[in-house]
Amino acid sequence: MAAIDAFNHGVAPESEFGYAQAIRSGGLIHVSGQVAFDEDGAFAYAGDCAGQLKLTYANLDKVLAHYGATRNQVVSQTVYGVHLRRNAEAISAGNLAYFGAHRPASTVVGVTELAFPGQLVEIAVVVDTSLPA
Repeated sequence: MAAIDAFNHGVAPESEFGYAQAIRSGGLIHVSGQVAFDEDGAFAYAGDCAGQLKLTYANLDKVLAHYGATRNQVVSQTVYGVHLRRNAEAISAGNLAYFGAHRPASTVVGVTELAFPGQLVEIAVVVDTSLPA
């Protein structure tokens, strides 16, 4: 049996909850919901949607780099947002800044709360490594 190609940031919730940040399955990489964890593994930017988005996408870049993938290979994303209407402009701006001209399939879901106090956004993606980087 082949070893599972999984990636972790090394933050406490991974072991406390029992999940991997990402797992490769053939040419696909399934990335768990990324959040604004700082370098020390603490949740950052509570209540600041734009700050959370910037750090969340930076953490996604770390996952992609581990697999030698790029944001141009992201084929779908699901964005979970608290106070979606209030934060829609920040979420849209963060998404456009991150992806530029690339347009993955996207679903945006408004939720009442996320895992951490003050958490406003979480983003999960699927990456297809068979696509050009």
